[in-house]
Amino acid sequence: MTGGKPWKSIARFALPVLAGSLLQQLYNTVDAIIVGRFAGEASLSAVGTTTSFVFFFLAIAIGFSSGNGVVVAQHFGAGNKKGIRENASTGIVFLLTLGLVSTIVSLLLSKPVFVYLIKVKDSYMQQTLQYFNIYALGLIFQYGYNIFSSILRAIGDSAATLYFLLLSSIINIGLDIVFVKNFNWGVSGAAFATDISQALSFIAAYIYMTGKYPVLKFKLKDYKWRGKMVADTVKIGSPISLQLVVVSVGFSFIQRAVNDFGQAMTASFTVGQRIEMYLNLPCNALQTTMATYTGQNVGANRIDRVKKGTMQALLISLIMTIFISALVWTFAADISALFGLSSKAAAYSLSHIRTVALVNLILAVYIPLFGVFQGSNHPTIPMFTAIGALSARVITTYLFRYNPLFGESIIWWNGLFGFGTGFIISWSYYLSGKWKKNAKIGE
Repeated sequence: MTGGKPWKSIARFALPVLAGSLLQQLYNTVDAIIVGRFAGEASLSAVGTTTSFVFFFLAIAIGFSSGNGVVVAQHFGAGNKKGIRENASTGIVFLLTLGLVSTIVSLLLSKPVFVYLIKVKDSYMQQTLQYFNIYALGLIFQYGYNIFSSILRAIGDSAATLYFLLLSSIINIGLDIVFVKNFNWGVSGAAFATDISQALSFIAAYIYMTGKYPVLKFKLKDYKWRGKMVADTVKIGSPISLQLVVVSVGFSFIQRAVNDFGQAMTASFTVGQRIEMYLNLPCNALQTTMATYTGQNVGANRIDRVKKGTMQALLISLIMTIFISALVWTFAADISALFGLSSKAAAYSLSHIRTVALVNLILAVYIPLFGVFQGSNHPTIPMFTAIGALSARVITTYLFRYNPLFGESIIWWNGLFGFGTGFIISWSYYLSGKWKKNAKIGE
């Protein structure tokens, strides 16, 4: 992505990422529909209330795999094949190790987290633990898939991840129907379906990566723990992970407030979160794209292309988000009706969906900047921005949840305060030009 018109390179790279993310969200939506319709509202609440803790471990996988991807992208931009091979193989060892550790930690912490931090209701506590503990057994496959995907994106192949996600989604939905609807396994069936589909994506991604790209065809001896390269990955990946962990912890407190309003609110919040992810697809895909685009152009010493590409990426993000928001607003009632919600939960869901269709437009014009900061070796800025944004959301949630001005509706209006804070912080830093300092490989 170091030549040609920036917007064309960005769009060509971002579209497969966006399509892959769309497939993933379609699976998550269908999964929730199947659980809600065939296992009941309590089961839907149980699966939904695990989201923040699930995202905690996903944050670690995404953060460190993205950190490794930025390092590999910089070496790719500089034409350093040895740097690509050694950093990629080291990243694989590092992420698989983290996956094993995360499984052990998640199983040890699941009950205290759901009982004391998130305060899951007794009516679906057993189902919550059942779902999460089975899901946690597949974390190593999730971590492995993320590192393979990041490496492929780093060398310019974003389309491959689309195929793996398509495979995973089809298998996952099929197994959901068999396990939840036909076998009546409830939340356990949904968790097993997720683990199996992630394992198959992990295998498919590894076969493709090592088979198609000679530079990534590793022998057993190549898989080493290279301290310096792990440190480079950690240096860039830690702030990215911490940024996402902050999101997870912040949402744990928001989920706790949601649970206090009862099962109907918890079920509706599960639906609202699923739909909100669709609204965030363009800006998240462009954040991923801009991290690779910036990394490659930093490696090629083309900061001028970064600046031009940034403005074009933000425009693309805004246009696509407006289109999706219009669709979500128009069909909000029909969307809520798909999940088998009670009338009270459906009313909550309708308000939630329509509010975020408006509020999330703010995200479209600053989240892609995170990729610029990450790709230019300034990954701490997205972290501080996320801390500021989530702090604003959590504070306003607890401040106004019993206030007549907002009441329970603050559950979905808190984004206005959080995203506004994020917008101010990220744009202030970008306009200062400080992100261009130290935009070099290994610095």
